[in-house]
Amino acid sequence: MREELLINVTPREVRAALLENGVLQEVFIERASRRGIVGNVYQGRVSRVLPGMQAAFIDIGRERTAFLHASDIARPTLDEERVDPPAPPNISELVQEGGQIIVQVLKDPLGTKGARLTTHITLPSRYLVFMPKGNGVGVSTRIDDEDERTRLRTLAETFASDDMTGGYIVRTAAETVGAEALRADMLYLHKLWQVVTEAAHRARPGEMVFEDLPLEARVVRDLLGADMERIRVDDEESFGRLRKFAEIFTPEFAPMIEHYTANRPIFDVYSIDDELQRALERRVPLKSGGSLIFDQTEAMTTIDVNTGAYVGHRNLEETIFRTNLEAAQAIARQLRLRNLGGIVIIDFIDMTSSEHRSQVLQALEKNLLTDNARTQISDVSTLGLVEMTRKRTRESLEHVLCQPCPTCEGRASVKTAETVCYEIYREVLRQSRQFDCKEMMVVAHQDVIELLVDEESDLVAELETITGNPIRLQTETSYSPEQHDVVLM
Repeated sequence: MREELLINVTPREVRAALLENGVLQEVFIERASRRGIVGNVYQGRVSRVLPGMQAAFIDIGRERTAFLHASDIARPTLDEERVDPPAPPNISELVQEGGQIIVQVLKDPLGTKGARLTTHITLPSRYLVFMPKGNGVGVSTRIDDEDERTRLRTLAETFASDDMTGGYIVRTAAETVGAEALRADMLYLHKLWQVVTEAAHRARPGEMVFEDLPLEARVVRDLLGADMERIRVDDEESFGRLRKFAEIFTPEFAPMIEHYTANRPIFDVYSIDDELQRALERRVPLKSGGSLIFDQTEAMTTIDVNTGAYVGHRNLEETIFRTNLEAAQAIARQLRLRNLGGIVIIDFIDMTSSEHRSQVLQALEKNLLTDNARTQISDVSTLGLVEMTRKRTRESLEHVLCQPCPTCEGRASVKTAETVCYEIYREVLRQSRQFDCKEMMVVAHQDVIELLVDEESDLVAELETITGNPIRLQTETSYSPEQHDVVLM
């Protein structure tokens, strides 16, 4: 697999696009006006404790208080001689209102929800993740060679025993790297943690004590791997910073960072903006003629698979199976591209063959292996649905780039002109019975007024007879299709 990373930098926005074999797979967007805060560490103040929810709200200096659950609060290591694990403590035993606590952001604020916090601090470097309050060494499950896993764990455990505390996770990028590179990363992380703790002692409640790297450096740190062939940056200053960053932390990758200087915008060369526009659409066409329908709600995302124009060449079952296989590949890509997280329900086309159902599920799992976000997939339910979860740490592409429609307010539908006409009918009757007037004027959207003048003209005549008042109709171009007023004159 050949990977390429494109970074587009403007004064107010940074965008990074990850391509695999020339196909867009993932997009990262960071705007100066609302930069993500995942990974940042704050000196928090407990503003409210909720024993019923086993949680607390923490003031970290943001617009909305953040959320900290009892399960995300680090506790002292258990006594080794104690056999029975203690019952989970009550949140009131862990934090008190008004108290201070060092927290790290797990999830950005999403919609009306504040950020999700933890006291299990983690600090990432190129090859390691350091857990100051943890212990032991883990190795990324994406490294599947057992000999390599053993080598990396042995190296990390040896270095960690050299008068260092805390736990480590060896990242996927560490595969095949030498001992000195791991050792250098470990020393850097301990020095960084020392700086963070010193800053925390000086910080006042609500102040940030550690900020994660800017987007362009973060994606280079997190996405670089053996498959990466080239990184292209279209801003000279950012290019210089990234080269220096790579020369310090990943010198072997520094030569692949290039400064893109052509006149044509870098995203235009690869049609990235066109891909982003398609990723915001509800319908995703499949090459076979079928399609996917995405519906994103507050609680979950649902995906419906349709055969569409695809009729196949053998029989119905084979047609459905081929469509579902293609859909499994497209769904995995769209989940990454749209950055959809939380609960996802997939309604594949019903298959009578258990073997076909198993193969479609395996295809979905295989295509999700390259996803950096953690996913969990259940078996096909009795209703023929596949339930899965994808870890959500930042807002979806739609939430970053769009806002609810001001006309329908996110309902995805508006009342018909006929429905609004009948609402006006009832409103005119209501007003005429409550107030005296000589004339009434109806102000509404053009489609509604045209319907009242044409097909529903009898309705207006009937109202004039019932109320005894003439009724004038007036179009208001600024009104939405549902908006209307009845004015007494």
